[in-house]
Amino acid sequence: MTADPTAVRAYLLGLQDAICAALEAEDGAGRFTEEAWTRPEGGGGRTRVLSRGAVFEKAAVAFSHVVGAALPPTASARRPDIEGKPWSALGVSVVLHPGNPYVPTSHANVRYFVAGADGPAPAWWFGGGWDLTPFYGFEEDAVHWHRTAHGAVAPFGEALHARFKKGCDDYFYLRHRGEPRGIGGLFFDDFDELGFERSFALTRSVGDAFVPAYRPIVARRKDAPYGEREREHQLRRRGRYVEFNLLQDRGTLFGLQSGGRTEAILMSLPPLVRWDYGAAPEPGSPEAHLLDYFLKPRDWLGRTP
Repeated sequence: MTADPTAVRAYLLGLQDAICAALEAEDGAGRFTEEAWTRPEGGGGRTRVLSRGAVFEKAAVAFSHVVGAALPPTASARRPDIEGKPWSALGVSVVLHPGNPYVPTSHANVRYFVAGADGPAPAWWFGGGWDLTPFYGFEEDAVHWHRTAHGAVAPFGEALHARFKKGCDDYFYLRHRGEPRGIGGLFFDDFDELGFERSFALTRSVGDAFVPAYRPIVARRKDAPYGEREREHQLRRRGRYVEFNLLQDRGTLFGLQSGGRTEAILMSLPPLVRWDYGAAPEPGSPEAHLLDYFLKPRDWLGRTP
């Protein structure tokens, strides 16, 4: 099967609809608002945001299909062969910031990129994945998350899960802090090795598995009582999330470097966050246990929740 951007676009639009419907059902009160937008350079998208819901303080689910006349050197450093070529990028990005500190933040993204489509041998690839950023760790949540991730990719090659899990652990690591952002999940990029049909099927499997991975965790934790201590810890950990997105995230940097729409690019940021100079969890506390145990790359598949 030859590359089919039209099929990718149709899938991504349907995925955005499905994720928004599931999140609204789980929240029970909040509803997404939608903004359709275009960019002068070409293409556009639809950004949906749910604010101040019963569960989600902010939930953003965005579809974009943007094009450009020539990739700048800063956006093609890892692939110098496509520098200066016309390009097209399609994707759905999801960022969820719950209000209850016992419900983890989560991020998901699936995307398709093609460069030089007007030439005889265009370069194309898929990428994406999802990761979990808890503020308080629970064994059963971590096991469920990673087992669902394994199930999403196992049909396409038994070795892929370990590879994509390591890719996630390596990618979502704050180099300047020397600590992981969360407990990982799946991350893959520049993926074309199965051919278009199977690579697209893998990407669909990852996209479709996000809600089954995340929603049961939300349902278990959303009504847990919490106080000011837990809220302050949540806001401090959100600071790490902001640092990663602004300093290291490839999607954020590519969007800004390629003249993307700033409001849509920065939709991933939480509505409230705090930085306290020198703040550190009290040794032996649940907050310290998150750092000392959960935020360490480990094999969750064989653990008993």
